[in-house]
Amino acid sequence: MKADEIREMIDSDVVAKINELEEERFRLTFRSGTETLENPLRLRFIRRDIARLKTVQNERKQKNG
Repeated sequence: MKADEIREMIDSDVVAKINELEEERFRLTFRSGTETLENPLRLRFIRRDIARLKTVQNERKQKNG
């Protein structure tokens, strides 16, 4: 997910996507402790996407507030 795509999303979609990715990250982290993951790089991509989403979210807060 690119920052430009995130900036086109509305605030409620950004929050929903963050929650969805956080849940997926939790499940993958939990599973990685018990078994080997099919795609271990997915955790890295999820963390980066969450960071991008939160960055855009903070930019909007600073701009509006």
